[in-house]
Amino acid sequence: MSMKALNIPTIDFIGKRFYAIIFSAMLIALSIFSLTSNGLKLGIDFTGGTLIEVGYKQGVDLSEVRATLDEAKFNRANVQYFGSTNEILIRLEPQSISSAKLSTKIIRLLGEDVDIRRVEFVGPKVGEELTNDGGLAMLYALIGILIYVAFRFEYRFALGSIAALVHDVIITLGFFSLFQIEFDLTVLAAILAVIGYSLNDTIVVFDRIRENFLSTRHTEPSRIINGALNQTLSRTIMTSLTTLLVLLALFFLGGEIIHGFAVALLIGVLVGTYSSIYVASSTILAMGITKEDMLPSEKEKQEIDTRP
Repeated sequence: MSMKALNIPTIDFIGKRFYAIIFSAMLIALSIFSLTSNGLKLGIDFTGGTLIEVGYKQGVDLSEVRATLDEAKFNRANVQYFGSTNEILIRLEPQSISSAKLSTKIIRLLGEDVDIRRVEFVGPKVGEELTNDGGLAMLYALIGILIYVAFRFEYRFALGSIAALVHDVIITLGFFSLFQIEFDLTVLAAILAVIGYSLNDTIVVFDRIRENFLSTRHTEPSRIINGALNQTLSRTIMTSLTTLLVLLALFFLGGEIIHGFAVALLIGVLVGTYSSIYVASSTILAMGITKEDMLPSEKEKQEIDTRP
């Protein structure tokens, strides 16, 4: 036996798939329950509203700014640091006054020494369009992935990859709903990035599963899939760990402005790594994948034989 073979782990992933299915079902049920009962805490990108960037000469306490805005009846005002403790970003619900009057009112509330650097308004209609376009972007991405994987591998692999992606997206959205973390355009971009990351991980595993099916005789599909998962495990762990290191740096050092983006990617990478091992592989095994399904058709064999 070669040293390479000795270094490959022998973890029984497939043997524990029923526990994984129960765990995933519980997470999905909790996510759907939270999404239907609490919904998502949508940012002004989707709901509409006003964004104001304010600069101070010295550091400012966010709790004092929030209390001042609450007293002035600015309900659900979102206040966070923007780059440093001297700069803050205020998000307000749609106002019935103009941007100039709103800026004057904010200056009177926060003090004459503040500097209003930016005022941006997003109307409710624009927010509604962004919501619809964001949902369509995610749907089109899933359809494109389904078509690609079906042609690249086999239709059962396509269904397995889509099952893993839907699993990842629902759990990530459920996390944001459960903890009421603001969901804005940067988080939506992170969700789409999670789809790409999870798909890439799943494709690597699927490619090794197909190779093992074609090179192995008289072996149960569960053993072939389990072997492929163990063979790609070191690559999966290294990819996930290096990605998580970058995301942790963004989470702790990137500031409030990209906090939601970093959280979405952190949850997505963790769940996506898990789903590549358990959800995608368990799905194709449950649909009865066999070696015969991997073999090329007679027409494809003739085309291969006639190639120079």
